[in-house]
Amino acid sequence: MSIRLNMLEKIKNSQGFIAALDQSGGSSPKALEQYGISSSEISSDEEMFKYIHSMRARIISSSPFNSQKILGAILFKDTLNRYIENIPTAEYLWKHKEIVPFLKIDEGLMPESDGVQLMKPIKNLGSILTVDTNFVFGTKMRSVIKQASRIGIQNVVKQQFEIAKEVINSGLMPIIEPEVDIYCEEKQSAELMLHDVIIEELNNLENGQQVILKLTLPEVPNLYKDLATHPKVLKLVALSGGYSITQANEKLKRNTGIIASFSRALLIGLHHDMSDKKFDEKLNNSIEAIYEASIYKL
Repeated sequence: MSIRLNMLEKIKNSQGFIAALDQSGGSSPKALEQYGISSSEISSDEEMFKYIHSMRARIISSSPFNSQKILGAILFKDTLNRYIENIPTAEYLWKHKEIVPFLKIDEGLMPESDGVQLMKPIKNLGSILTVDTNFVFGTKMRSVIKQASRIGIQNVVKQQFEIAKEVINSGLMPIIEPEVDIYCEEKQSAELMLHDVIIEELNNLENGQQVILKLTLPEVPNLYKDLATHPKVLKLVALSGGYSITQANEKLKRNTGIIASFSRALLIGLHHDMSDKKFDEKLNNSIEAIYEASIYKL
């Protein structure tokens, strides 16, 4: 069986969750602050990305970060171009951890319009999608919904699926992330609209085409349950979206068919000055809790 078929089989049928390690330039300072490295210690972008990669390499190479609980990991392109133990990061993830690599391809968000933030145009998308598909299984791209605006939500989902089709045609699997801001005043209404618009776009995909959906945990439990079994959906995953790990896991347990794809909730409590033993213990506790919320439902 080919590497890609093995990856597909793992994402489709194995139990676990997808780790989001894809903080980009905009979100890296916050991630480093959480990790105990203040902005005053960083003198350049290159130094910032070195610190970020050091953090990610420590997480990925740690013993709790393994395929028994983790199906995949989403990476930022800078991470993809760096090495762990002298091995390219994506290759290391698959060969040494049997964890499926994904690449974040969006370049940030446009200013808010019609209650949403669309993605900025992705420059050189064609060349980005020529990444080594031996070890990169798929992509991820994020938009944000701030208000229950039907036209805005339609625009978000339309843009996501248009790019997803290009990703599919390149041989990669797209993760579509139309995040609903957890502070949206009409979050429940926005989620109902999003559900219906996603169904429309899924039904327009060609036979054999699939996507992974990454959604905010909904106000109404199991709102997205039917999406999990839709034939055009390979996997349904949830972002933590600013919820604490306890809040996110409690919400996740109430949603059948959804597994986690957490970032902040996964990494909270990890510090660069921890001993390896304490670091691994803390990471293991987070992984165990997120895994259980992904697999064992209320």
